[in-house]
Amino acid sequence: MVKLRLKRCGRKQIYQIVAIDVQSRREGRDLRKVGFYDPIKNQTNLNVPAILYFLEKGAQPTRTVHDISKKAGVFMEFVLNYQTKFN
Repeated sequence: MVKLRLKRCGRKQIYQIVAIDVQSRREGRDLRKVGFYDPIKNQTNLNVPAILYFLEKGAQPTRTVHDISKKAGVFMEFVLNYQTKFN
């Protein structure tokens, strides 16, 4: 099973948003980097097509990644893609 979670990078509080196997550690080997989050500067950079790909495959985002993605409107695109596939 795959999760979308934060992975810490650098000395400051800067995080990468990664797709990672559930059994891996937080700092373990990721499957793919799908975004970047800096809470101090309040900056977010997301690879929306990659996030949508993993969500379609059944990946579960952590609560924090879910909130970040929700602010960016990723789930609206997920719903629109889902509706166009089955209509």
